[in-house]
Amino acid sequence: MGTPLTPRSPLQVTLTAAPAEVTRGETVRLRADTAERGVTYAWSVSGGTLARWTAKDAEVVWDTRSADPGVQDATVVVTDTHGRTSTQVADVRIKMPVVGGRRESLSVRLEPSGAVRTESQALWTAIRNSSESLGFGEYQDFIDLVLCRPSGGLDREARQARAEGRAELKAVRKSSALPYPDVDAYWLLKTATEAFMRLRCGILVDPSRPGEPFEGIDLLQEQARYQDGQLSQQDIETMWQAFVEPVPQDPKFYTLPYFARILDGLRDVPVRGASKLGFPCDAILRYKLTHPCLIELLWNYWEEESLLVRSLIEIGRRFQNMRRPVEPDPLAHLELAPLLPLGNLLWGYIQDAPHRLSVVRRAYEYDHHYGITLIGRGVPPLRAADSRSKFLEAFHSLLKLCTTFYTQADDMTVTPDGFPVLNGLKEVHLLLTEGQHNQYGDLPWTARQEMLMQQWLLARPEMRHFLPARPMVAYPEPWMGTVDVMKKLQGWTDTPTLHFHNLAVFGERILLSIRFGDWNSVIERDEAASWARYWRAEIQGYIHAYRAATGVDLTSDRLDVTMPAVHLRRRRAQQAGLAGRGRSAVGGGVMGAGAGMAARRLRRMPPSDRPY
Repeated sequence: MGTPLTPRSPLQVTLTAAPAEVTRGETVRLRADTAERGVTYAWSVSGGTLARWTAKDAEVVWDTRSADPGVQDATVVVTDTHGRTSTQVADVRIKMPVVGGRRESLSVRLEPSGAVRTESQALWTAIRNSSESLGFGEYQDFIDLVLCRPSGGLDREARQARAEGRAELKAVRKSSALPYPDVDAYWLLKTATEAFMRLRCGILVDPSRPGEPFEGIDLLQEQARYQDGQLSQQDIETMWQAFVEPVPQDPKFYTLPYFARILDGLRDVPVRGASKLGFPCDAILRYKLTHPCLIELLWNYWEEESLLVRSLIEIGRRFQNMRRPVEPDPLAHLELAPLLPLGNLLWGYIQDAPHRLSVVRRAYEYDHHYGITLIGRGVPPLRAADSRSKFLEAFHSLLKLCTTFYTQADDMTVTPDGFPVLNGLKEVHLLLTEGQHNQYGDLPWTARQEMLMQQWLLARPEMRHFLPARPMVAYPEPWMGTVDVMKKLQGWTDTPTLHFHNLAVFGERILLSIRFGDWNSVIERDEAASWARYWRAEIQGYIHAYRAATGVDLTSDRLDVTMPAVHLRRRRAQQAGLAGRGRSAVGGGVMGAGAGMAARRLRRMPPSDRPY
């Protein structure tokens, strides 16, 4: 008998796929491991292709570019020299589709909630355009073109603007004069400033001429504010035509919807224009409805807190050779040559002091409009007849509501709610219009003229001879450097003038859009949401400038209702205390103690850095 055959053990093979999860188009490395020698391999995959391989390859590469998404398998059949076989399967998860042989990236993007276009946006565009046309840069160019620049070399547009300005200047000069000799240069500046205000202040409400309120607008900026890249100036003009309403007493003329609501209650009062003999005595003035002047007294308040007026007061005192009670005098070297025009301009400015608004009149009007006033030695305790004591609370609450709205708007998963903003707008609008009486139209007009002239005088090149501004600071307007130097010399405050100027410009635009909007008749949140989006740059700029000037963060949960003048006075006292301690540390001994006592006395005194 023969010897029986011994049964052989099964063929042991291990198949691994690395990685076990890929994106389609990537490769997988397949490897078969066995202890037997001289085996052959037969590879196959359910999807995709294998790279070039032979029966002796124990490791191959699987290209998944043509595989279907999902779980796919790779199979290897191993055969040894004795004919034994072993089949092994490995699963691989394939993700992501492929288009054109390239991996297709799947991106998810959230879009912000869409802004709804409203007709009121045309008014906001007109307000911005009017505000920019009344800026110091435009004013300086106007004075330079009308009074200073020779006619030669001007292009057609400049010659036309020069002729228009000189015609208005001639009309103003006929009805004005100063009762002082040798003030012709100043009188010319004053009348030219009034001519500038007449030409630039306000917007024309006339549907037949819809382009005038929007001359020179930056369309790219408006597209960003409207959140509409397809917006054209024609679209804005069409919105303006749909926004304005006819005057109830005289449908031939148009006005803002806010004024139209007011006129509904005054239907028994006629609307008339000026006659050749003068103004009508028993009628509403038509030009105030069809050409409203868009200026806000808040602009003057913040420019006054910047120490603009105070700077020129100190220069005027030194110009009159008055000695300061504190020595040494920071302006001791102020010596203006009579050959330069600034000397005669300052002479006229000082002579005209009785005809300018006093600080007390402005302080009363600030309180009447906004419930805020000035604090200092030049302002006695006010006995206001009608103060807007709730305005600051309502305005700061509105700004806080806007920051909440912006937080929601920046979260793409949330639709911001415009109703809280709408309620805040209604409250501020009501308080603003309550103070829109008595001196409302005339005092802001006069105050704006006077402060424009003060800015122009401080921006004169002669000022830089004795008040050299910091050369490496890029001031947006040249008068700011002079005021900052005065603050430094006089030891008033170290807060840059730029912050106060931003408060003036941004605050004016925000309040104008609230004052002249017909908010009491708005019930939809989209109007308020559009308002918040349109004025976002001004609102957030105002909040930042307010913190920089007063140290108060309007975005905090604690609502600030303290007058800005109180915060400014506190910061002035803190600055004086730090300066006193610094001198004490440096001086030491008796001199150091004297400096500390002086600092304490200064903190107890009314601040001398108020603009009056």
